[in-house]
Amino acid sequence: MEGLLHFLLAKIILLALASSLVYCYDPSPLQDYCVATNETNGVYVNGKFCKDPKCVTTNDFYTSGLNVPGNTSIGPGAKITVVDVERIPGLNTLGVDIARYDFAPGGLDPPHTHPRGSQIFLVMKGKLFVGFVSSNEYNYTLFTKVLYPGDVFVFPKGLIHFHANFGKTNAVVISAAGSQEPGRIIIGDAVFGSKPLIDPKVLAKAFALDLNKVKYLQAVFS
Repeated sequence: MEGLLHFLLAKIILLALASSLVYCYDPSPLQDYCVATNETNGVYVNGKFCKDPKCVTTNDFYTSGLNVPGNTSIGPGAKITVVDVERIPGLNTLGVDIARYDFAPGGLDPPHTHPRGSQIFLVMKGKLFVGFVSSNEYNYTLFTKVLYPGDVFVFPKGLIHFHANFGKTNAVVISAAGSQEPGRIIIGDAVFGSKPLIDPKVLAKAFALDLNKVKYLQAVFS
């Protein structure tokens, strides 16, 4: 009898553990970090606090303006108009955003990553050269493609990728990401323009560069 009780108790414990593994999990992070705290004032949540459902309106799920071209005359010749949870509050917890990309001839969206979401591109106008690099597990393989209107391309979550307009006319893309806050890390800005700057000796050794060249790059990116 005692053995049967032990068996039943063990089975109950295993079922409880299995249930916790299936139903209790951490959602994908919606910010770069969420440091634990014992404070009760000014506490942040993973994402945003939810509005009282009785106060929700149609406009919480709506915005406009993606028909308006972005200004590509500054920077690297590319302008991103993002529609994320900051612009449509109703996106909170839905795990998706959308954006318009405008590229001047020769315009570039430099190598970057989206740490919290995959991205899909639909070319509406122009000719675009795009690509991404796999992780070390797959030998840093480069995948590239020249895209034309109607073409679609996917960039896996977290991988370094880029977009460049090699055509002679403006290019327009509609992009969607699998997160309300996919994040954006521009490689050059993060490595050479961090605040405070990474010790140039570290970067010189990491990238096999002359120390003065690293200092020059830090001056440019910062």
